[in-house]
Amino acid sequence: MATQTTDIFKTQIPRPDHARIFFSMNKPCIPNHSPSFPIRRRLQLEKKDTNIRVGYVPNKAKAVAGGTRMSISVRATVTVKRTIGGFLSSLVGFSPGLNDNSDLLSKLLLIELVSSELDPKTGLEKKPISGYAHQTGLKDREVIYESEFVIPGDYGEIGAVLVQNQHRNEIYLKHIVLNGLPNGPIEFSCGSWIEPKFDNPEKRIFFTTKSYLPSHTPGGLMSLREKDLVSLRGNGKDKYKSSTDRIYDYDVYNDLGDPDSNPELARPVLGGSKKYPYPRRCRTGRPPCKTDPRSERRSDTFYVPRDEEFSEEKEISFVTKTAYSVHMLLPSLEATLRDPDLGFPSFTDITQLYKEGIPIPKLKNQASMQILALRLVKAVCDAIDNLQFETPAMLEKDKFSWLRDEEFSRQTLAGVNPYSIKLVTEWPLKSALDPDVYGPPESAITEELVELEIKDFMPIGEALKQKKLFIIDYHDLLLPYVSKVRQIKGTTLYGSRALFFLTPDGTLKPIAIELTRPPMEGKPQWKQAFTPSLESVGLWLWRFAKAHFLAHDCGYHELVSHWYTLLPSFFRDKGLRTHCVTEPYIIATNRQLSVMHPIYRLLHPHCRYTMKINAFSRQALINADGIIENSFSPGKYCMELCSMAYDQQWRFDREALPADLINRGIAVEDPTAPHGLKLMIEDYPFANDGLMLWDALKQWVADYVNYYYKDSIMVQSDTELQAWWTEIRTKGHEDKKDEPWWPVLKTPEDLIGTITTIVWVASAHHSAVNFGQYAFAGYFPNRPSIARTNMPCEDPTEEQWKRFLDNPGLELLACFPSQIQATKVMAILHVLSNHSLDEEYIGEHIEPAWAEEPVLKEAFERFSSRLKELENIIDDRNADKSLKNRGGVGAVPYELLKPFSEAGVTGKGVPYSISV
Repeated sequence: MATQTTDIFKTQIPRPDHARIFFSMNKPCIPNHSPSFPIRRRLQLEKKDTNIRVGYVPNKAKAVAGGTRMSISVRATVTVKRTIGGFLSSLVGFSPGLNDNSDLLSKLLLIELVSSELDPKTGLEKKPISGYAHQTGLKDREVIYESEFVIPGDYGEIGAVLVQNQHRNEIYLKHIVLNGLPNGPIEFSCGSWIEPKFDNPEKRIFFTTKSYLPSHTPGGLMSLREKDLVSLRGNGKDKYKSSTDRIYDYDVYNDLGDPDSNPELARPVLGGSKKYPYPRRCRTGRPPCKTDPRSERRSDTFYVPRDEEFSEEKEISFVTKTAYSVHMLLPSLEATLRDPDLGFPSFTDITQLYKEGIPIPKLKNQASMQILALRLVKAVCDAIDNLQFETPAMLEKDKFSWLRDEEFSRQTLAGVNPYSIKLVTEWPLKSALDPDVYGPPESAITEELVELEIKDFMPIGEALKQKKLFIIDYHDLLLPYVSKVRQIKGTTLYGSRALFFLTPDGTLKPIAIELTRPPMEGKPQWKQAFTPSLESVGLWLWRFAKAHFLAHDCGYHELVSHWYTLLPSFFRDKGLRTHCVTEPYIIATNRQLSVMHPIYRLLHPHCRYTMKINAFSRQALINADGIIENSFSPGKYCMELCSMAYDQQWRFDREALPADLINRGIAVEDPTAPHGLKLMIEDYPFANDGLMLWDALKQWVADYVNYYYKDSIMVQSDTELQAWWTEIRTKGHEDKKDEPWWPVLKTPEDLIGTITTIVWVASAHHSAVNFGQYAFAGYFPNRPSIARTNMPCEDPTEEQWKRFLDNPGLELLACFPSQIQATKVMAILHVLSNHSLDEEYIGEHIEPAWAEEPVLKEAFERFSSRLKELENIIDDRNADKSLKNRGGVGAVPYELLKPFSEAGVTGKGVPYSISV
């Protein structure tokens, strides 16, 4: 995004605290109301330069000089940011495409000022006023340029600035200040990378922060508005220059495999077919593979539009940390742990990862990486490198909590994957898959079994009637892949489901876990239900069943809850439901909504860094033979499962939190209840905190939308808005474009619901399933990413059964991830759970244009206050001993939806966007 690199440098802009300035941004997310619009500076300013007084041209003034036809001399001061790209690239082997700073010291910038008014005589646009900016000085890491302009008195308000970079390399244009106006300087905050004219002669366009609906655009800016949008769309054919282009276009996921290097690394194309439907990603323009023209050739760098790249601060905190984890640490681990199948010999050896660490070979660039890698490695010895992981919050509180059934159940409501549990609405449980292929559909969790487990509470009929039975069900999603996955060495799979009973004290009691193997290899279907037990064999089989189910839940969380927002529960809530479904929203926003559009400026903070982090995921996490395939149970079928989950489960109209809770049977509409919903599980920490956050977000969005859209006609006649929503449905989610459940945009209420859903997914949903990953899965016995061996009771040989009876703990360790799998996942989860220093949290700082509109400023202040109130409410709830699902002895309190956080791995904080 245009503002992504601006934000970390905003504290360096010198101006007084009371300064009023003009902002003109490349794709900012700030609403506007006139070509020359005064706004208050954000918070966080350094010591100001008292020689600059910032002002604006009053609306009553027809000319820049104000009410006169006399010309006026204006000086433009241009600030270009020097970068550290060379150091960063050489250090970690990345090529972010930053400029050669020596080129900044002599060349020129062409600056053109554009009037927002048409010439009253000709009805045409007024000719821009041009000037060349020459380098005049250096200040800290900034290069200063100046230029003189003579502006006619009847020129009108300046609504845009055109900039041409005449250096050899790209530059990062920070801001432009016009000095000499009667009312004080005007500042355009650009915050964008600009190509050299030798690569792209087109001048870059920067508008003021005045927001306009398309039909209200001033005449002098109309053609520039359209031209700027066209420049971002591309033609769908070009090959992009990864370091400089700004093109937003769509493509299918055809770059996960690498068939040219190895036929075993071929992967199906996701998207564009009925077999593998999927959202679209950003087009990169790379050539097709030689061996499979349907697939795109992989490369060392993955294109994202230039202003979607990380800021330098983010680059240091994430890229260098990731480079340490993925490009330096993991090869060292592989060199140390030469046997990829080697498990941990004891549970004590697992805890040594956090106490003594693993000796590993000397790392290349060790000194530099120790400085930049932040907190992944807690201690590094001088003689030999020693990898020592931070102790996860869960292990720090109670190293035995992973064994307790109460904690197993609690984490379904207050853990890292709270999106999967749902009410049992049909009994008996039954598979919907073809019995001729997958065997008898009846569940092994029978009425008699359930009656036995809940006999101290109520009969099963009463439990169903009172809505006391809940389930997490991956049975039919996983069962079709069991036979294929079991052909992969070192992993196994079952269709699985877990049943829970809501007890009178509001906690969940696990009733049973069912594991199913379909008919395969000449064997009939095998399935068994496991229950908690005090008897030794039953106790250990229950622990094995939990390990298998948790591996499935962990995968579902990465691939669906997270990648579907990024990837780590492998099927639903993190990857599929946040990361990959959000990218089409960002592409359409840049292609169809002008930077002048108020909805663009509302959405822009929620787009920051998402495309870059998704590109990294395709490059190193979800690619063929990547970390996910090597460390999660489905192996090379991980992304196929993600596609299946998208096909079967994803609906935009159910991504709103209230709709999701109702769809899962967790809530029913009740106008008398808080938030208009009655929860079936009253002590549901994710839902309770989430509904407060949802209401706050929706009220802020409603205040904003209603300020610009007074009636339905304004929504329906907004050509850019309607094109945006049409493109999201028909291009971004093309494989579901004909579904009847897509909302329409006809009224302000429709728009409020749609925007609230998008910003919820990008902020709160993602935070709920992402930032607790290391806390809950950093100690992998609590959430193993993979189960490597079958259940001890599935067709065992006498020798296998004897090994289980003689040493069940050792057999469980053999089922858990290997040493290299566990440490790889731990390293990546630490990276993904980390807040960077430049993180932007919802409601923390107001966007400049919002602050200058009194109505929006007040609305944002109410929003911010509600979030601060939510922080206190969460603290109070966690201290309430009657709310047993929020914490307890040795339990990690539920803080994932606390809006604000410090940097690091904190298990709290809700950024605006999917930034990691």
